[in-house]
Amino acid sequence: MGQEQSVLRLPAELLYQNEIDALIEAEKDPVPEGWKMSPRSVLTYIIGGKAGKTQITPKYIGHQRLVEIAIATLVTDRALLLIGEPGTAKSWLSEHLTAAINGDSTKVIQGTAGTTEEQIRYSWNYAMLIAEGPSQKAMIKSPIYRAMETGTVARVEEISRCASEVQDAMISILSEKRISVPELGIEVPAKKGFSVIATANTRDKGVNEMSAALKRRFNIVVLPAPESLESEMEIVKSRVEQLSRSLDLNAQLPEQAVIEKVCTIFRELRMGVTLDGKQKLKAPGGVLSTAEAISLLAGSMALAGSFGDGRITDYDLAAGLQGAVVKEEGKDSKVWEEYLENIMRKRGSKWLGLYKECKELNG
Repeated sequence: MGQEQSVLRLPAELLYQNEIDALIEAEKDPVPEGWKMSPRSVLTYIIGGKAGKTQITPKYIGHQRLVEIAIATLVTDRALLLIGEPGTAKSWLSEHLTAAINGDSTKVIQGTAGTTEEQIRYSWNYAMLIAEGPSQKAMIKSPIYRAMETGTVARVEEISRCASEVQDAMISILSEKRISVPELGIEVPAKKGFSVIATANTRDKGVNEMSAALKRRFNIVVLPAPESLESEMEIVKSRVEQLSRSLDLNAQLPEQAVIEKVCTIFRELRMGVTLDGKQKLKAPGGVLSTAEAISLLAGSMALAGSFGDGRITDYDLAAGLQGAVVKEEGKDSKVWEEYLENIMRKRGSKWLGLYKECKELNG
């Protein structure tokens, strides 16, 4: 336990191990081959509920039907692609789905411009290869290779950031459900239960746009941004509470009014209009996603705990807002100034302290 406490971020299957164990123990429905629990139990793990006497906390707050479609896709031989704006919990949902299905969310490839085909298939320990020639022992298996061998689910994050040849390698794997190793003269077929969950960011559409051939290999689920201020506040509150448990912030959790202010500012700047729809706004260059709101509040808690009395003040909040909104000094600073003067300043006494702190920092 001491070692687990010293780890900065535990995988979902360890963080929520008691919930996963409770769901497996209370299982009453058929469990697909290679899975730890039934699709219905996976749904309960994701959206929350009860397993015997154990309360299951919601991991994803959003459309239940979208989660059902995602789980049902993984029961078939189709791969799953989660698409959405930054901060719509694509990676979060991907991790928790694999944690519940396999009890292992760590078979993951992080897609970047530098991701190679070898990272999708396999590579070699070249010292061993030169000394002994090609062998299973000299092979370095990719997370997808290992998932195929074990009949489990692999994750590919930000697939649209991968180069076209890497995406083409994915087409072959998803079509044939096997990996050929010509150096050893073998083919590795996927065991039942194998699948892939990929995520793609709609903001990265022009980076390496996915081919129609690759998209056809996936069932696509689009994850929307939170529909209302209330749902976004619920997500932010839940995630900040979870984060604070794993970090030594020495601060009180943010009050409801603080969360409401941050979510209101983010939603208005993101949508380019005030929540009442009466006034149009200029949008800054940054994304201002729900994930950034969570990070901002965690950062404000760290400031309050390290340099204040542990309670988030307007001074702490203003520092986080400045960093989140003003990404490009010239343009974003002007957009933020207009928002402060035209919107925040006119919202009355509850917003006055935050307005003054933000104005001073932006000056």
